Amino acid sequence: MNTNRIEVAVRRAVRFFQRTLPVLVAATAWAIFGSGTAVGRAADDAGLRIATFVADVTPPIGAPLCDALVKPAETIDDPLSARGIVLLGAGKPIVLCAVDWVGIGNTGNRLWRESLAAAAGTTADRVAVHTLHQHDAPGCDFASETLLAEFGMSGKQFDPADARRKIKATADAVRASLPKARSVTHVGFGRGRVKEVASNRRVLGPDGKVKHVRFSSCRNPDAIAAPEGTIDPDVRLVAFYDGAKPLVSITYYATHPQSYYGNGAVSADFVGAARALREQAAPEVFHVHFNGAGGNVAAGKYNDGSPENRPQLAARLADGMRLAWDDAKPIPIAVADVGWKSTAVVLPPSEALDEEKLLATLADRAATERERIRAARDLTFLRRCRAKDPIDIGCLRLGDARILHMPGELFVEYQLASQAMRKKSFVAMAAYGDYGSGYIGTKIAYTRGGYETSYVSRVAPEVESVLNAAMQKLLTD
Repeated sequence: MNTNRIEVAVRRAVRFFQRTLPVLVAATAWAIFGSGTAVGRAADDAGLRIATFVADVTPPIGAPLCDALVKPAETIDDPLSARGIVLLGAGKPIVLCAVDWVGIGNTGNRLWRESLAAAAGTTADRVAVHTLHQHDAPGCDFASETLLAEFGMSGKQFDPADARRKIKATADAVRASLPKARSVTHVGFGRGRVKEVASNRRVLGPDGKVKHVRFSSCRNPDAIAAPEGTIDPDVRLVAFYDGAKPLVSITYYATHPQSYYGNGAVSADFVGAARALREQAAPEVFHVHFNGAGGNVAAGKYNDGSPENRPQLAARLADGMRLAWDDAKPIPIAVADVGWKSTAVVLPPSEALDEEKLLATLADRAATERERIRAARDLTFLRRCRAKDPIDIGCLRLGDARILHMPGELFVEYQLASQAMRKKSFVAMAAYGDYGSGYIGTKIAYTRGGYETSYVSRVAPEVESVLNAAMQKLLTD
């Protein structure tokens, strides 16, 4: 018995020595030779770590959903989460967070990022908060809530008190995750084809104008028969490892996530179900999913809105995630390989936004609740643009790979353009960051008609040149 205990103690000591010796040697060399030596750089390399966090952000029964565009919460089909990672060791911490909400915009997005930054010990420009855009889920925009409150409509768009509780819960989860951070020695990048999920919503006619809008569900036989159109058919995946042990999987796929919605049942929809399938298949890995530039992409070609389609869409997406995971091959990564760049942009507002008209709608008690909420959101964004209040866009560098973090309901053409800007690199994109802008189309899309470039887009066609310049800046070494 004593011999066994000694052997166990020896093995533990050896493992401890093996883990700590490189760090001790590197630290000594740093002290003697300075940071310019190779050994000094090895000390940095030993410091790359990753923390994972998750918080429950399910709204209470009775809370407005989808910015009050659908029935309020009556039941909970499945819980909603805010989950993500904190990368430590490469300068100030980098926080990436994906939230099962419809959108977080303007001061809502800012408060989320500032709260998570304070919890992680970093700055808000190094925090990215995105939503997956499920419609049976809350939104969050404290600026428009303040405006609505002035007209006696507080709490109509979303539950502000509960939103603040959920922000705090997520910040607490970030803070609690830091002592549990794991060493990162390798990363992997993969792609997996997703079949019969995404299709472009905008079906063009012979004149080049939008003939059909193929929403998330569709029963129009002509629209269903049309080709998939412009999409990005692949899931992209970033994996983090500690030696041979996989730690984290982060996936990116561009599509609206709706199968069916609007009946008052809170749900993470088929993207949440796909993520859960991957959790079941690989429970030792922490799974995070981001929505890509899916503003003009949805499942309409393959979904008629029947409830039984949700698990089918989830299974197809999960299969693409699995293929991407299998495609990823671990490669070594060091602190010097990790970086974060951000740039601030002011988006041009749509010429259709008129402050006087919007204020009149807000004050009109004969207008519908939906019209008045829309007016508050439009006016909030217009005033923000006029005040030159910028939106932060970020880019994570992992070796030669780049992951962009973009605002709004972005058209998929931006995602494809970012890949073309860096053809030899792995490039992934998370959209649905700051949600204040609504839909963001391409310049030509605004000449073609259709829903996405109508009143639901708060930006002018010139937005394409602004965002393309920002992406080019972030993707250039």
